[in-house]
Amino acid sequence: MNENKEIINIKENQNRDWDTVLETEISFAPLVDIYETDDDFMLIANMPGVKRDGVQVKLDDGTLVIFGKINYGEVVKRKYILNESEIGNYYRKFKISNNIDVSKIDASYENGQLVVRLPKHERVKPITIEIK
Repeated sequence: MNENKEIINIKENQNRDWDTVLETEISFAPLVDIYETDDDFMLIANMPGVKRDGVQVKLDDGTLVIFGKINYGEVVKRKYILNESEIGNYYRKFKISNNIDVSKIDASYENGQLVVRLPKHERVKPITIEIK
């Protein structure tokens, strides 16, 4: 059982800013589902172990960036008997199409899932044309 403890390389990151954590800590790409409705694209990212205040979503130069920071102080105190999950922060980037109305993007986070709604511009939504 001691060999599991040696494999886990966890550093304290209390009071460290997001950029420093991203540069110095291990990050994993969260599992993501993306689907389309008539009005929106929906992105769902699974980030188990991340609390609401550890989630950040940014839009920068046409790229959507999601980041989830775990509480290393809490994780380091655990006495693992079995550890099959990767331990680290979550980080992923997505190029956003110009078909997305970036002014209306919204996000929510609950039960370890980040849900980002990416509304389509009116010009790309399907329309039904009435036949006369």
